[in-house]
Amino acid sequence: MKKNIHPEYVDCKVTCACGNTFTVKSSKSEMYVEVCDKCHPFYSGNKETASKAGRVEKFNRKYGLDQK
Repeated sequence: MKKNIHPEYVDCKVTCACGNTFTVKSSKSEMYVEVCDKCHPFYSGNKETASKAGRVEKFNRKYGLDQK
């Protein structure tokens, strides 16, 4: 590596909008993020699944494909 051209690699304190904080390595000393692994729906288990049955029924009604 060439000398004197690379940024300094330091510990970075990351703060999430939910209040969670953790430390990583970066060229910045602080970072603010909106979503982390503690508040993201996929990782926290609060993921809501949409009901596809209602959407299919709506489509069938719209185009007259009801099986009546």
